[in-house]
Amino acid sequence: MDMLDEIFDRFRRSGSNSYGRERVTQLQHALQCAALAEAKGAAPALITAALLHDVGHLIHDLGDTAARGVDDRHELLGWRWLSRWFGEAVVEPVRQHVRAKRYLTATDPAYYATLSPASVRSLELQGGPFTRERATEFIGLPYAAQAVRLRRWDEAAKVAGKPTPDLDHFRRYLEASLAAR
Repeated sequence: MDMLDEIFDRFRRSGSNSYGRERVTQLQHALQCAALAEAKGAAPALITAALLHDVGHLIHDLGDTAARGVDDRHELLGWRWLSRWFGEAVVEPVRQHVRAKRYLTATDPAYYATLSPASVRSLELQGGPFTRERATEFIGLPYAAQAVRLRRWDEAAKVAGKPTPDLDHFRRYLEASLAAR
């Protein structure tokens, strides 16, 4: 099995799991997020990151940890797992997408209003909004701007029944991201 088949197999085996307390599955959320990135003309690496940003939820069998008051640190699990195959342009936005939520909720009051109840709960578990100082530090990091873009698509990618391209549609972006490593 090649690396892309291994990644896609994760979605085929666990993608039908619910996405926390949202009204979409893990796969529907990933596809919506990637489709939003594609529609905005994002680079292949960022479309790949959008598709794979929550893969950490698919590589553990802990279930809905937020419901039990636990932060599963899925962004770090996904970052480590994906780092075997992809370069920083993919894995850093994945690693930083939770911090991007903390940044946005600290710097953009309108963004906080877009959070679903499940996102508000996970934000609490993840440490809440950044302080002004932490927000300034974060946005200066490499790939922070890409993580912020990803985070906005992430929050918008929770629409039950929204049509998207299928998983195989995004294979070319993953292949391009592998080649760019």
